Amino acid sequence: METFNEANKIEIETYDILKTVIDPELGINIIDLGLIYKIEYDNHNGTIKIEITLSTKGCPMGDVIMDNIHSKIGEKFPTLKLNLSLVWEPAWSPDLVTPAGRKALGMSY
Repeated sequence: METFNEANKIEIETYDILKTVIDPELGINIIDLGLIYKIEYDNHNGTIKIEITLSTKGCPMGDVIMDNIHSKIGEKFPTLKLNLSLVWEPAWSPDLVTPAGRKALGMSY
């Protein structure tokens, strides 16, 4: 069993920060949309790795979302390096939306 450590703390704080990044088109956060695939902190090189996808490859708000992530993470962790990777596999689907996201979007379960 892994114990709670500094890496866990930073990963949890990063998750909480990402809950404040709102998709401008849908008005809900990118965590509840299911766009974040991985958050990993490497304390050896001071890097936060985030894997994100978008709902479509042509998402018109993709750059805005990515810029907001850089800005908010940089504000909280100015000394850490952000490795933000845009991935397309697995492809995003509405099944990845959390129950809170489904409620906010008026989706049925």
